Amino acid sequence: MKTAAALVAVALSSLILSQPVFAAPPAQAQVRLPGFYRTAVGAFEIIALFDGHTQLGQQLLKGVSAAEIQASLRRAFLPTEGAIQTAVNGFLIHTGQHLVLVDTGADACFGPALGNIRNNIAAAGYRLEDVDTVLLTHLHADHACGLVDASGAAAFPNATVWAAKDEAAYWLDKDIAAKAPEAKRGGFALAQKSVAPYVAAGKFKTFSVGETILPGVSIVSSPGHTPGHTGYLFASNGENLLVWGDIVHAHSVQFAHPEVSIDFDSDQKQAVVTRKKTMADAAQKRLLVAGAHLPFPGIGHVIAEKNGYRWAPVEYGQVYKGD
Repeated sequence: MKTAAALVAVALSSLILSQPVFAAPPAQAQVRLPGFYRTAVGAFEIIALFDGHTQLGQQLLKGVSAAEIQASLRRAFLPTEGAIQTAVNGFLIHTGQHLVLVDTGADACFGPALGNIRNNIAAAGYRLEDVDTVLLTHLHADHACGLVDASGAAAFPNATVWAAKDEAAYWLDKDIAAKAPEAKRGGFALAQKSVAPYVAAGKFKTFSVGETILPGVSIVSSPGHTPGHTGYLFASNGENLLVWGDIVHAHSVQFAHPEVSIDFDSDQKQAVVTRKKTMADAAQKRLLVAGAHLPFPGIGHVIAEKNGYRWAPVEYGQVYKGD
C-alpha cells in the first residue's frame, strides 16, 4: 500500500505532465514603432514626426551654473553626467485645404540617430508628393537638411518652401557666409544646399511679419536663436497650436530657467527675451505648443510656476472622426 507521501508525489507528477509545454518566446524585437503621433486642433489634423535625437554637451548651456544644471537634470530623473539628449521633431498639419510640413529634420547631416521624418510621413499615411507647403522655423541643418534627398533633388517636389525674409537674407547671403568664422561656414553651406532646388524652381518664398501665407496660419516672429527665427500659430474652430521651433533645447533646464541660452543662439540676449515672452504668452493664453526639441511628440502646455515654468506634455489619445 502506497504511503500518503507517495500518493502526493504521483499526483504532482501527473499534474506536471498534464501541463501544456510552451515554446520559448521569440527574440526581443528591440525596434521602436514608427515615430508619429496624431492629434487634432479644431478641424486640423496634427501629426508629430520624430526625426530622431541628438546629444547636447552641458557646457553649451549659458547663464546658469553647472551645479544648477545638474540639479535640474536630477529633478527630471535624467543622468547628471555627460551630454543631454534632445529630440528633433517636425510637424505635419492637414488643414483640409493644405498639407503643411513645419521643419524637415536633419536627414543625413547629423549622423544615423537622425533623419527619420520622411519615413515617418509615409508611416503616417502620406506621400512626400502630398506635401504642398513647407514652413521653416529657421534654416539650421536639423530643420532644413530634410528638404533634399541624397542626390540633392527636392524631397518634396510639389511643395512651396517658406522662410522669414530676415532668415533667408542671413543664411543665403554668400558675402555673410564668407565673412563668418570658419567653424560656422558649414551651416551656411548646408542651408544654401537645402533650399537650392526650390530656389531654382521658383518655389522658395519669403515672408515678412504680418503677412498671411495660408488660411488659419499666423506668423509669430521669435528672433534670437537665429535672425529670422519664426513660430507658426495654427487656428481652427477656436482651438490653437503654436509650433514654436527652437524656443527650448534642454527642457529639463530651460523651463525652470528661461534665462538659460545655448551656445548656438545667434543672439543669446535676444533669445532669452524671446523665450521668456513666448513662455509667458503660452502659459497665459493656455496655448497648445509644439516644440522641435521637446520630448516626442513635443506637444503640450506651458505652466507658470513661482520662479519659472514647467512642461505638461499631452496625454496619449485616439483621434475619432465624427459619423
